[in-house]
Formats: sequence, C-alpha cells, structure tokens
Amino acid sequence: MSAVWRAARAAVRRRRLQTVITGLVVLSGTITTMLALGLLDAATTPFDRAFDQQRGAHAVAVFDTAKVSRQQLAETRDRPGVEAASGPFDQALITFPRTTDIPEAEGPLKIVGRAGLADPVDRVRPLQGRWATAPGEIVLNLRNADAPPRPGALGSRLQAPGLPPLTVVGFASSMSQSADAWVTPQQAAALRPGSMQMLYRFTDHDTEQEVRAALEAATAGLPAGALSVARSHLALRHAYASSADAYLLFMTLFSALSLLVAVLIVANVVSGAVVSGSRHIGVLKAVGFTPNQVVIVYLTMVSVPAVAGSVLGTLLGSMLAGPVLRTAFQGVENGAADIGISPWVPVAAPASMLVLVLLAALVPALRAHRLPAARAISAGSAPARGRALAVQRWLGGTWLPRPVSLGLGQPLARPGRTMMTLAAIVLGVTTVTLTTGLTSTMLAFAEADSASRVVVRAGKPAFQQTAPTLSDERIEALLRSLPGAGKVTAQVFVEVHLAGHAQRSDVNFQRGDPSTLAPQVVQGRWLEGPGEIVAPPPFLTQRGLTVGDQVTLQLDGKQARATIVGQLMNGDVRFLWSSWQTLATLAPQTSADHYEVQLTPHADPEAYARAVKAADPGLYPSVAVPDSLVTTTVVGLASVFTTLIIVVAALGVFNTVLLNTRERRRDLGMLKSIGMTPRQVTTMTVTSMAALGLAGALIGIPCGIAAHRLLVDNVGIVVFPAFMKDVWQPPQLALLAAAGVAIAVLGALIPARSAARLTIAAVLHNE
Repeated sequence: MSAVWRAARAAVRRRRLQTVITGLVVLSGTITTMLALGLLDAATTPFDRAFDQQRGAHAVAVFDTAKVSRQQLAETRDRPGVEAASGPFDQALITFPRTTDIPEAEGPLKIVGRAGLADPVDRVRPLQGRWATAPGEIVLNLRNADAPPRPGALGSRLQAPGLPPLTVVGFASSMSQSADAWVTPQQAAALRPGSMQMLYRFTDHDTEQEVRAALEAATAGLPAGALSVARSHLALRHAYASSADAYLLFMTLFSALSLLVAVLIVANVVSGAVVSGSRHIGVLKAVGFTPNQVVIVYLTMVSVPAVAGSVLGTLLGSMLAGPVLRTAFQGVENGAADIGISPWVPVAAPASMLVLVLLAALVPALRAHRLPAARAISAGSAPARGRALAVQRWLGGTWLPRPVSLGLGQPLARPGRTMMTLAAIVLGVTTVTLTTGLTSTMLAFAEADSASRVVVRAGKPAFQQTAPTLSDERIEALLRSLPGAGKVTAQVFVEVHLAGHAQRSDVNFQRGDPSTLAPQVVQGRWLEGPGEIVAPPPFLTQRGLTVGDQVTLQLDGKQARATIVGQLMNGDVRFLWSSWQTLATLAPQTSADHYEVQLTPHADPEAYARAVKAADPGLYPSVAVPDSLVTTTVVGLASVFTTLIIVVAALGVFNTVLLNTRERRRDLGMLKSIGMTPRQVTTMTVTSMAALGLAGALIGIPCGIAAHRLLVDNVGIVVFPAFMKDVWQPPQLALLAAAGVAIAVLGALIPARSAARLTIAAVLHNE
C-alpha cells in the first residue's frame, strides 16, 4: 500500500488545480449540509428530548366544573389508550394588572393548583426559587428557560382586584405549557376556579388524529359539553419548529445545489484525470499495479482534498451554526429545550460528503480499472479521429469567423465532459437567479417596515417612570399637533382568552389612523369597525383559523364576537390586532399606553422625539428602527453560498478547458503552423465555453425562478404578497443570462491565454 500512497500523493502534487477545486466543492457542500442538518435536528430533537424528560402531556384538557365532577374526571385515568394521567387540578383564569416589571405576570393568567412536581405527567422543571407550599405563594411559568427573569422578580407580589396578594416564590418551566402559574391546591380553591385540568399521555400519539381519537376514548361517557378545550402536544411542537422550518427550506435548497455541483465537479475532475493520464495508468499497470490499486490511487487523489475541505467546512459550519440558530429561533417559546446542534451533526455532515465524493469519483475511476496497459501506453493525446468533425465542417461553411466556428464545434469532441461542465454552469446560474430573486424579495420585505415613525409610550410609576400629565385623548391630540406628525395611532396591548383555544393571545387594540401594518395585509382587508380582527399567518395556522372565521374574545367575564377580516404578511404567533370599538365591549375604561406616529416626508424623527419629551416629561418617545436581522441573515448566507458555487462552477470550466487544451496540443500546433494567431486561439477556446455558458443560462434561469417561487411560497411564517414575489424584469433576466456567459468566459480565459502562448516547436516537440 505504500506504493499506492506514493502514487496518489504524487498525483495530488501534480494536479494542484484539481486538488483545490475538489477541496472547495467539498468545503461548500459540508457547510451547507451541516447547517441544513443542524436546523433539521434543532427543529425537533431539543423539544422532543425536553418533552420526554418532563413526561409532557400529549393532551391538556380543560373541563367545566359545572358539568362534570372531580370523581368522573379521576376515572378517565384508567380508560383504554391512556398511558398515564395527572389531575384533576383546579384551574382559574385571573387577570393581573401590569403593576410589576414581570412579563410572565401580565394579563389573564391560567393558574393551576398542584401540590408538587412528582406527578406522572408534566413533571415541571424548577428553574429558580422553590415550589409553592403554602397559601399566598405562586410559581410562574417561564416559557423560555434560557431567558432568566429580571432581577427582583423573585419575591415580588402580584395583586388582582378582589383577591389577596400572591408572592412569587419560584420560576419553573413546563414543556406542555399546561399553565401560566401554579399555586397550592388550597390556594387554587380559594381563587373560585371555574374549570378543572387533566393531563394525559396516550399510547398512540404520533398524529393529531391519534391524539383526538385517544382523547375521545378517554372522555367517553362524560356529560355533554363537559370538555371545554383541549390542546395537543403536536401543536406545541409545530409552534416550536415553525420558524426554523422556514430557514430549513432555504438551507436545504442551497445544500442540494452545493451537493449537485460537488458531484459534477468531482466526476469531471476524475474523468479528466483518467483521460489525460492514460499513459500514466498504463505505466502503473506495467510496473505491477493491479487494476484495483489503480482505482485506489484515483480515489485517494480526491480523498486528500476532500478530507481537508470537509474538516474546514465542519469548523466553519460550527461557527455559523450559532448565529443561524439564534436567528431561526428568535421569539420562539422553547420552554426548557436547549437549542443547539446534536453531536451527530458535525460527524454526519463531513462523513456524508466524503461518501458522496468517493461515489462520484468511483464511476470514472472504474474506467482506469478496465483500461489494458498496452492500450493505455500507446493511446494518443487527441480525441478519436472524426469525432464532431461533421459539425465542425458544417460550421466552417457558415459566415462565422473560423476561430468561432472551430470553438463552437470543440464541446462535441468530449460530450460527456461537456455535459458535466454544462450542468455545473446550469447550477451556478440557478443559484445566482435564486439569490437575485430572494434578495429582491427580502429587500422589499424589509422596506415594508421602513416607514419613518416614532413610538411614544406613556410613563408608568410602577416601572419608576413619570406618569404623563395629559389624559389619553389629550396625548393623542398633542402628538397630532407637533410639527412633522402625519398619522397617529393610539394602541394598547391586552391579553385576552380565545374561547375554545388554549394558547395565549395578545390583542393590539387601536384607534385613530390606520397603523403602518395596514399595507401589509395580504388577504382580506384592514380593520374598519367593531368586532373585527386581523392576524398573522402563524396565529391562524396554529389555531386552525382562516380569514372569515369568527372567534370569541373573553376578558374578565366579558366576551365579544369578532370576525377575522384580514391576514397580515407576518407576525408573532400570539399577537392579533383589533379595533378600539371591540375593546370598549370588553374593557371600556382601558386607555392607550403607547402611540405610533407616522411622520411626514423629510421630517426629522429625532427632532420630533425631543419635541414630545419637552411637551410632557411623562411621555417616552423612541425612534422606531426596522428589524433587519432576518433580511440580513438570509441575504448574507445566500450571497456567501452563491459566491462559493459560482467560484466552483468557474473552476470546473477552468478544469475542462485545461484538459481540452492539453489533449489538443497537436491540433493547436497544426493550426498555428498554418497561420492562426494567439488572439484567434484565445477566441476559439473562449467561444467553446461561452456557448455552454449561454446554454446554461437559458436552462438555469427558469430553474432559478422556479426555486425562488418554491421558497417564497412555502416559508410558512410569512405570506409574501404578489409584488414581493414577482420580482423579475427583462433587464434583470438579461443580466442573469450574461452571468452564465460570464461564469464560462472567466473560467476559460486563463487556460485559453496559456494555450495561445504555446509555441509551435514546443507543441510538436514529441510528434
């Protein structure tokens, strides 16, 4: 094997360009594969692991205490299909005013009475403090365990109207999101609960249909209407993964493109090495190398740069994984799940790339296995006589200049190599087209939130802020009167309960001028009157709602029917928007606590903010800064991967032209001997690849447009309007066509100029 290794090492040194090309394609493929696998793993594994550790509930069911008894619910634990059950627990919905700086204690809280943490289902994970053991104590649920509560939150007191204060003694996290807070069973009974909660684990729970069927079997025989609401663990899992899934499709597309380019380039490199090194293969076999050892030499030749590229790609992928995962899971309620990449990903990504490279190299390497030694040694360097000769003669009879006609006929001399080079160019153009369209879409997406505006918040003494001296209506009038004000929208966030839905919902009630979100409605329309709401795609998807459906908003014993009249382009899964008239039905005494001011063109936001502060020290203005993190991340990653693929495709062209010129040295010498100038040699060589570049562009542009539409139509958390997806214009398409030609010309130019500098004597020296 030492002789095999020496021969392979010599081949690596002799073919430095092919070594670099192989290393680059493996580097690119490893990075994209690792990020795609990392996102796929992070979108499922951390949640499943934490859920199983806590023995999370496959169904959280809430029952009406007026229709079912505690004993009847306890009997459901032993129903067929129930693996384990906890409860019944008293559940009360208590609204706490925002008097502390604890986001977990705002609005209506679903408070459940539980004696401890050792229940068979939903074993809550304690994070800070201790569990509630006496009346007057409460433990709050942290929906993101990696985001610790603010200093001073532990030990603070929560006060709801008509109820004794509750002291926060601890923070915990439930992967089942079964409650917003927990108290002792005695304290829960004192809160006058109107419902009871059961937590079930089922033997069959992999699909919504199985969970629904198991829940129906468990609750069979209970009084009609006893079950108020139920939520499956699959809804939580979908909510956890929805944001990452949007990035996963993006990374999968670029990973697939990188892998295809890698296969084509490696196959082209090894095929060219076998063809151009036929005499070397004959010599190896003549001195005693077996056919299998010759194959091993060529596989080792590509394995060396492949290993280097995969190792470097793994390191770079690990560095990129952190920022990508933080962006993908931004705003996601991950509970106690530790978001990160599992140890198998950095192993599987490079290993899969190495296997793919070896398989791509094996097919052309087997040609060296079959080649007899005598035939290999005696083989000439030029292609077989007569190949593509008919086409070249026909082109020679046209009006085309002779160098151009000869160049157009050259790709037909090696059809297999030409097709692989064409495929690499097609993939390069496809990637450029995809990135161009994606960049245009994401820039339009960012521009939709770029309106110049100032957000003014009313100070709250509970947060050590000065209260405003003006009333709600007078604040709005003041903001309208200041120079630079265009439109003013008064707003307040109120947490409400949607009847029949277990998820929390925060409603942004608005009055005045339409919000800056109004132009972002992609289906239906913006708010126009009472009883109307507008919601983003994740909110509707997770609750199984669509535009036109009706829901019931509940707050402090009051309720209001509302119709979903519009769907926004994007937004948080918990938020929806409604009119001030709807708020008047639920909480007529509520005042706005922040105001959105859209400025007139050319108005100075900083000057307007200073004017607001000077008018009332109790107002806290801030200039709204668009959140461009998602746009920057997507465009940045796409640009990096596109650059890598373009470089690799151009190097593939470079390798093809280099092999072609080496094989046709005698032909070049003959052409020069009858008068072809160096410039004409360059023109002939570049033309041979420019034609492939144009053909690749004509194929790659439609593929890129299709990939772009596939991506923007299946993001999930964002519904792009038509004008953000229809980004293609004739001048833009013409530039993309030129990009295909540019990739081919840039890759061919250097070896073409090298061929032009060859002298006749040097070329014909061995003839």
